[in-house]
Amino acid sequence: MAGPLKGRGTGWSVPHRFTRDTHDTFDDGWGTLEQTAAEAPVPVGTEVTEEHVKSIIAANDSPDISFDLSINPYRGCEHGCIYCFARPTHSYLNLSPGLDFETRIIAKVNAAERLRETLARPRYVPKTINIGSATDAYQPVERRLRITRSVIEVLVAHQHPFSVITKSAGIERDLDLIAPMAAANLAVAYVSITSLDPALSRILEPRAASPQRRLKTIEALARAGVPVGVSMSPLIPFINEPELERVLEAAASAGATSAFSVVLRLPWEVNPLFQQWLDQHFPERAARVMARVREMRGGKDYDAAFGARMSGQGVWADLLRQRLRKAAARLGLNDDQARHALDVTQFRRPAGPKAPAQSELF
Repeated sequence: MAGPLKGRGTGWSVPHRFTRDTHDTFDDGWGTLEQTAAEAPVPVGTEVTEEHVKSIIAANDSPDISFDLSINPYRGCEHGCIYCFARPTHSYLNLSPGLDFETRIIAKVNAAERLRETLARPRYVPKTINIGSATDAYQPVERRLRITRSVIEVLVAHQHPFSVITKSAGIERDLDLIAPMAAANLAVAYVSITSLDPALSRILEPRAASPQRRLKTIEALARAGVPVGVSMSPLIPFINEPELERVLEAAASAGATSAFSVVLRLPWEVNPLFQQWLDQHFPERAARVMARVREMRGGKDYDAAFGARMSGQGVWADLLRQRLRKAAARLGLNDDQARHALDVTQFRRPAGPKAPAQSELF
């Protein structure tokens, strides 16, 4: 397993679950392993591949997720958050959920075109679309490619409601589009803040905006009239969990009006990646963190069951929910699992060719 890489969440190209061949290091007696360990790690650049997708809207039928439709303009995310539940999706591309996930980015360059085609279909029923549910729609490459902006431009043109969740200050660039939609009850934003400690944030989510910069983003959104909530997710026992109340206080002071949180999820390859990260950065408390995680997961590292995967179960999970509710009530924040109800009645279907037989939503 590779050690930490500066500016990356992990240096480990963990094999994915579909990999047929795996490789292990071998001591050949010539000191090769020691030499490799002593060498400074080589910085790894980011590679962006353009993809023309057949569809752009994904439908969700999970009962514990509050939106029905979502758009992710990118696969992979350069922010490098070690805990990201979307890392295992890179396995479907035959890429590692580890280092590849944050260095091999797939850009869906025709996203706006596909969105417009979908909205034009007679069978399309408007529901709030969440942007950035899996990977951040405002990760660094968006500054150049502007795919997210092109998607929002289509939604604006047809008065389609949407929400955005991000941990990037890049969303401020698109306030000229988002603010008028918010004024018409057609847009809402959520900013993810996992910690107020810049040192922790630097190793937890190395290429995301700093905590203080995200608070300024909440201020900018609120000042522009955009309803903005804060997501303190994931809650990691003994790592960022002690900051729960302080994060909500800072977000409320910045202008947030709602709050929600999700406990740490460790599906598939995220589990070994996160545990390696714990051993590297917090060896003195790694065992205690994982013991508490398992306590909330019925003795397992992860439980994918609906109703439990987002919030956990047991005494400690109940305590976290109580802390969130009490802090939110004290600060005047909505405990916002239902999110902000947007107006779907203003949707104007674009003119377009007759829809083909198959639906684009899958």
